Amino acid sequence: MATVAAAGVPAGLPDLQLLVFAAGLVVLAGLIAMTEAALAAISPARAAELARDGARGARALQAVAGDVVRHLNLLLLLRLLAELTATTLVALVAVDTFGAGWRAALVTAGAMTVVSFVVVGVAPRTLGRQHAYAAGRVVAPLVRWLGRALNPLASLLILIGNAVTPGKGFREGPFATQVELRELVDLAEQRGVVEHGERQMIHSVFALGDTIAREVMVPRTEMVWIEERKTLAQALALFLRSGFSRIPVIGENVDDVLGVLYLKDLIRRTQGDPGARQTPVAELMRPATFVPESKPVDDLLSEMQAARNHLVIVVDEYGGTGGLVTIEDILEEIVGEITDEYDVERPPVEHLADGAVRVTARLPVENLGELFDTELPADEVETVGGLLAQALGRVPIPGAGAEVAGLWLIAEGTTGRRNRIDTVLVSRAEPGDAPDGAGRGEPGEPRGNHNPSEERQPADA
Repeated sequence: MATVAAAGVPAGLPDLQLLVFAAGLVVLAGLIAMTEAALAAISPARAAELARDGARGARALQAVAGDVVRHLNLLLLLRLLAELTATTLVALVAVDTFGAGWRAALVTAGAMTVVSFVVVGVAPRTLGRQHAYAAGRVVAPLVRWLGRALNPLASLLILIGNAVTPGKGFREGPFATQVELRELVDLAEQRGVVEHGERQMIHSVFALGDTIAREVMVPRTEMVWIEERKTLAQALALFLRSGFSRIPVIGENVDDVLGVLYLKDLIRRTQGDPGARQTPVAELMRPATFVPESKPVDDLLSEMQAARNHLVIVVDEYGGTGGLVTIEDILEEIVGEITDEYDVERPPVEHLADGAVRVTARLPVENLGELFDTELPADEVETVGGLLAQALGRVPIPGAGAEVAGLWLIAEGTTGRRNRIDTVLVSRAEPGDAPDGAGRGEPGEPRGNHNPSEERQPADA
């Protein structure tokens, strides 16, 4: 004790009383930590629903959840105050017992680390997360009152912290944000609460707000359209060839979209009235909806649902037609590729008996080069379908073929709701020879009573 007195610490401190006070402060810090965890897990919408049901304490909980950042800042301040005060009291007891030296510091640091981790960091936070709404309704009135009384102090301390921090600080404080929902979803997958596919779908929903219409649209080069002067009979033939139920109607060119023709309207008009088949499509089309290519996809989906509209025309920054978007295109951003009974699942590479190889049009050019041990140009295109289109100088149609780096590429049939080229037949080219049924960039055979002026690669309609 002589050493303590020499150090300026009075002898005879009420050690038991200090330890009781320290224990009380640790318990208080644990309750504050439980409240923090509960408020961070509370949904404002759920709190509002409880308030409408008249649950006790729900109105205070709704008010706290509506401004949760400010209240979490305050709770953080109070928890730090309680923990640091308890640590100080334990340090006084340790100095009184062991003297002012490294033993007192070691005992204080070790004891408070264990106690704080268990009593403040683990147990109360777990209870707060497990019983978030029950705990929240109990403590919300007190938290709301403390928010009114002590918020100026918390705001002042945040202001001081931002003033001494290099760069621009956070007005609400950098430490009072709610737990990221994406991280919770990842953790839920690791624990087996959600499946891998469900996690991907949830992340896709989050990404929807950062996606714009240009990223999901069917580009104008793959659109199917019909001129306003065409007849309903010609439109019906185009509907049957393309397999779509909605086709844009244009005026002078594809940048002049006048409306959208619906197959259902056409059938109603021509059923039982053969003379109506000669009616111009302009008389039957519906008004088109136009959106900028920079429009967020989540907003676009909400608008299309409200307007009961399944197809919109995307306009680029110059006022021209950039492409079109359907609800199915947006849904595919969430759930992945949607196929129907016309889609045929094929292997990416299929070796045929005659030595040729059938590959999907989406196969990377590098993979095709590895198959034939050939260096293929891949600077401007990435897929085999793009390579064939580049060689042809236009969008390929079934039967169109071209020679690229000693290989013959022939476009095969279209499948799926967009009727894109599905597969490409690849074989080594003999000098001066072309495979049967295909010329250089020309289709191998006509496609029925096809009118070249109507030919457009199908888009999503």
